[in-house]
Amino acid sequence: MSPAAAVRTVLGDVLPEQLGVCDAHDHLFFGSPLLPGEELRAASAARAELAAFRAQGGAGVVQWTPYGLGRRAADLPLISRDAGVHVVAATGLHQAAHYTTELLNRLRGRLADVFVAELTSGIGTSGVQAGLIKVAGGFHALDAHAHWTMTAAAEAHHATGAPIAVHLELGTGALDVLDLLCGELGVPPHRVILGHLNRSPDLVVQREAAATGAFLAFDGPSRAHHATDWRMPDAVRALADAGFGHRLLLGGDTTTAAARSVNGGPGMPYLLRRVRPRLELALGTDLVDRILTENAGRAFAVAWRS
Repeated sequence: MSPAAAVRTVLGDVLPEQLGVCDAHDHLFFGSPLLPGEELRAASAARAELAAFRAQGGAGVVQWTPYGLGRRAADLPLISRDAGVHVVAATGLHQAAHYTTELLNRLRGRLADVFVAELTSGIGTSGVQAGLIKVAGGFHALDAHAHWTMTAAAEAHHATGAPIAVHLELGTGALDVLDLLCGELGVPPHRVILGHLNRSPDLVVQREAAATGAFLAFDGPSRAHHATDWRMPDAVRALADAGFGHRLLLGGDTTTAAARSVNGGPGMPYLLRRVRPRLELALGTDLVDRILTENAGRAFAVAWRS
């Protein structure tokens, strides 16, 4: 990795080794019409959740909340500083169902410019620079919206070097995403992070995706209907045994108020309180430590071009 590579946090760039134990996919703020009444809006609750994660030994959180879904970028620096946890913010665009037609129409023809501006100049008037681009695929397919957003993400990557994190719908479509981003659009595989592969426990697809050089995020623990916790150790161990331990990431993906630990749910601390010890039994402490620290640092550190 280039000595100039840095993780772009809401308080400025830090060296990858400074990121510490990292929740590689989560949300401090998030709101979508698909989850009415479950918005993550309260700054006090976000601060408490981050503090609870810190109490479990956490040092970094990557927020995958993209454009238009209530990122509250201006609040992130103070929350990060108060909790003593690095926070990385995102630009990007989720699936079309999360947005109004009017908003999407306003972004036509300028989406890549929006991404680049938020990565370099800052999100809105907050001055907070995004550190990654988040986009999304569909269920076993890439629709026109996914092609549009991923094309814009690739353009923004080529302009800045920013990593691209991809929501895989129910964990599917990983190879289609890689064919588009890395094959057609020329994004280096090591700059792509595939989220939610644990939701579709297909070991063959997971191994093929890892073999390209992409990062694989096992995120969203404690969701039994997504086949996560109880299959995660076997999947992660199989990938590590195949030589891909350096390509793995772990995250929590808290998307609703009810899921927060401060509201009685598992929340951010669950990743370190329950998932980590279970994985240590399957993989050993050293590898789990590297996944949470070194892998996250490499996945999100960039030799920023602007």
